Amino acid sequence: MHLHILGICGTFMGGLALLARQLGHRVSGQDANVYPPMSDQLAAHDIALTSGWDPADIPETTEVVVVGNALSRGNPALEWVLARGLRYTSGPQWLAEAVLPQRWVVAVAGTHGKSSTASMVATILEEAGLAPGFLIGAVPANFGVSARLGETPFFVVEADEYDSAFCDKRSKFVHYHPRSCILNNLEFDHGDIFPDLAAIQRQFHHLVRTVPNNGLLILPHADAALDAVLSQGCWTPQQRFGVVAGERAAAAGDHWSARLQVADGSRFEVLLNHQPVGEVVWQQVGLHSVNNGLAALAAARHCGVPVAHALAGLSRFTGVKRRLEVRGVVAGVTVYDDFAHHPTAIATTLDGLRRQIGTAGRIIAVLEPRSNTMRLGHHRGQLAAALAAADFSWLYTPPNLDWDGVAELAPLAERGGVQDSVHALIAALVAQAQAGDHLLIMSNGGFEQIHQRLLEALAAAQP
Repeated sequence: MHLHILGICGTFMGGLALLARQLGHRVSGQDANVYPPMSDQLAAHDIALTSGWDPADIPETTEVVVVGNALSRGNPALEWVLARGLRYTSGPQWLAEAVLPQRWVVAVAGTHGKSSTASMVATILEEAGLAPGFLIGAVPANFGVSARLGETPFFVVEADEYDSAFCDKRSKFVHYHPRSCILNNLEFDHGDIFPDLAAIQRQFHHLVRTVPNNGLLILPHADAALDAVLSQGCWTPQQRFGVVAGERAAAAGDHWSARLQVADGSRFEVLLNHQPVGEVVWQQVGLHSVNNGLAALAAARHCGVPVAHALAGLSRFTGVKRRLEVRGVVAGVTVYDDFAHHPTAIATTLDGLRRQIGTAGRIIAVLEPRSNTMRLGHHRGQLAAALAAADFSWLYTPPNLDWDGVAELAPLAERGGVQDSVHALIAALVAQAQAGDHLLIMSNGGFEQIHQRLLEALAAAQP
């Protein structure tokens, strides 16, 4: 069968393309925004793609069109598909019908940490010899690809609450019917499609309704928004997790907890039902990473992985592309790439980096407010507080931004600045940077290849 994917360079849709190829289908696609890592991944697997929405780029041999959720009515390619009566479906629906039947699905949902936690689960299962399939909205370093079919019933999926397609406004995750389900956290996000937190909670309730009574829900020890979801009805056993930090002892309801052995979270003791079961020593940092790891351990155990094997597997997890990823070091200046685009994620990323580097170096944060929610201004009042842990913060303000970046960064005073040109932003960073600095670039898009351009500019500025 020939599948043509509209929006193929999105992390989810690009992963679908790989799965379809592994199933033996012919695959092509097109997209408006083509940038790594997905464009590189597709090219490496000889999947043909074109840039733009010209209907002429839809091959005549196409039998099914898989439509990404970024496309709306009025898109030329989509209108052509509808006018000619071609068979079409959403990405989540195709996944549910073509890949997930008879699989033990491990779904990872939540506002933050989905990609990292799903990658951790897949890594643990792989290290335990279970050869899982997976579809993750990022590229786990342990695998080098964002999706594969796998060789056993186990399939790990990043379960996004965003809508499925122009024709299906349900959240993607309602299609997946997981047996093991992680609910990492829940905050307001996706302000372009959800009017308030309650609307998102209703979608999470729909997910909870699909988890069987012989399945497992895995949740943090205290998350009021998720607790409100469960109050709408829950028919599945639950396990809770949390980091024992500061004055917080392990809560009575915690099945999984962690005691930090190193402040940055790179080494921690794991407790199961309040009894120590071993340690994790890994390359990750930050309390959020430890919490993600606990959730992954719980899911792996539910899949039948012995705890000792799960701990060893998690210790071998090497991270995810675009999650505090070091892109290069020039003259003692380290440049990072991170996907953070929500105030909570920005703050936790900065906390993790500070825990890792200590107090010796400056952190210069650079934020592109690219997500629909951020661009529309839903989180603008929280930005200054989220960036406060950085020594200096730059905000990039593109032409389509609907709010005043200068006003929002005003609380940072001399520790904040705004640039409306990537070229000017790079020049300002090169002038500002000095040996020992850590330049943290945060965006959920390509950001005009700023990371490589910045590294080249730093190198060119050296005597």
